Amino acid sequence: MSVLKKSIKTARLSVFSNISLTLGKLFVGICVGSISIISEAVHSLIDLVASLMAYFAVKESSKPEDKQHPYGYGKFENVSGTIEAFLIFIAAIYIVYEALYHLLNPSKIRMPVVGVLVMLFSAGVNFFISKKLFVAAKEVDSVAIEADAWHLRTDVYTSLGVMLALFVITVCDFFYPKINIYWLDSIAAIFVASIIIKTAYNLIIKSSKDLFDVSLPEDEVKFIEGIIHSNTYISGYHALKTRKAGNKRFIEFHILVRPQMSVLQSHDITRQMKLQISEKFENTSVTIHVEPCDNTCTLKCQEGCLIKRCNIEKY
Repeated sequence: MSVLKKSIKTARLSVFSNISLTLGKLFVGICVGSISIISEAVHSLIDLVASLMAYFAVKESSKPEDKQHPYGYGKFENVSGTIEAFLIFIAAIYIVYEALYHLLNPSKIRMPVVGVLVMLFSAGVNFFISKKLFVAAKEVDSVAIEADAWHLRTDVYTSLGVMLALFVITVCDFFYPKINIYWLDSIAAIFVASIIIKTAYNLIIKSSKDLFDVSLPEDEVKFIEGIIHSNTYISGYHALKTRKAGNKRFIEFHILVRPQMSVLQSHDITRQMKLQISEKFENTSVTIHVEPCDNTCTLKCQEGCLIKRCNIEKY
């Protein structure tokens, strides 16, 4: 099974698990009258939307380039991630509203121990699925699958938080039945909402930056510059530009070589550098423009000069 097919299969597994958890939490939350469990159902619904978007994003972004999309479909992942983050914000606001209402008007929770068991089961399932998603995201370098993985891992922490609150309510109901501690259920729901908001914010930052063609991370750019510097036939370079769309990187730059160099020699230089970069970064498009170093020494030439005072006679 290819890495891509494995990732799609893992994303599909995430969809099915989130459907089950959403319906299960919603049913139990309504039955026992717990706003924190219902908020967790909303959280799982968000995870379901995230899983669906990740599933379709991976399938769409993996399509090869065509005439209308010469740079491929990589940004489909970033668009889906950004939309997903805004949906998360809306859901979090709803949870806060409901939690504040129930905080001011606390109501008795029926059979909180059932809620404890449901949250424990949910945390276990989401931990298992998120672990598989993290592995798949790393293998295909997919921001959509990674976002889905973080959603489920966040759900693990929020489920444990809700479980703890319901456990305290269960203990108090058994030993101190006259004490009203049901407001703790609303506090747990607000806790869930705060985690959701933080997750949404991080996702917006991560997914939207590639929509604006932000440069690759500094360590990756330095690796590319290191390859250029290591080639003794290059006297200078300029116009190094990098960006990323989905899991695909785009790298382009100009190199300066001696004017007497043949087309075949310059082609061999660019081919070797493309090979070195592609070995480090899979699914990368590299464009290298060759120019003669004619000793003009313009400002941009001096900034990327690799020989002292552009003395091309050494070549």
